Amino acid sequence: MNQKDAKILIGVDEAGRGCLAGPVVSASVAIYEHQIINGVNDSKLLTPKKRDFLYDVIQNECLSSSIKSIDNHVIDEKNILVATLESMKEAIDAIEISADEIVIDGPHKPVMHNHRDLITRGVIGGDKLFHCISAASIIAKVYRDRFMIELHQKFPEYNFQKNKGYPTKDHIQVIKKLGPSPYHRLTFKPELYDEKLL
Repeated sequence: MNQKDAKILIGVDEAGRGCLAGPVVSASVAIYEHQIINGVNDSKLLTPKKRDFLYDVIQNECLSSSIKSIDNHVIDEKNILVATLESMKEAIDAIEISADEIVIDGPHKPVMHNHRDLITRGVIGGDKLFHCISAASIIAKVYRDRFMIELHQKFPEYNFQKNKGYPTKDHIQVIKKLGPSPYHRLTFKPELYDEKLL
């Protein structure tokens, strides 16, 4: 089969859903169904150095890619699931080429409000089953990690360069001591924040 006759898949994944700080980031990657980008695997199985390397490789070798971010204020306003699905929808909408199927890591999928709704499905464990989702997981993870590392320069006391906003023991202790930064999600574990907000 010629590559041009192959099905085109869009894979979608997010990063940062379980964090206490920072945005939730979704990435979409469009590739041919049987296309393999060397080194791509579920982002959680790769080293940070390998992910950084693949970030550019994926964007160079895929048919199209996009990244969309929803900040902590919107997450607090709408809740994390709604914000995550919103970021996924925006990431899919930004892919302008036609696809035969859109696969999303996890059980949920956004409502697309167009013909793409019929070809979009959520797949539990999809990052291990679909190469395009693995590629998207790397893009989302690296983009968000870089954002949190930059944020560390503004708020070094929270050690975002290490914890990336996740609820590590040290991160929780700092929040209890100093209260939240402007980038913390106030609806997550609110008992951590109450003392400093009074």
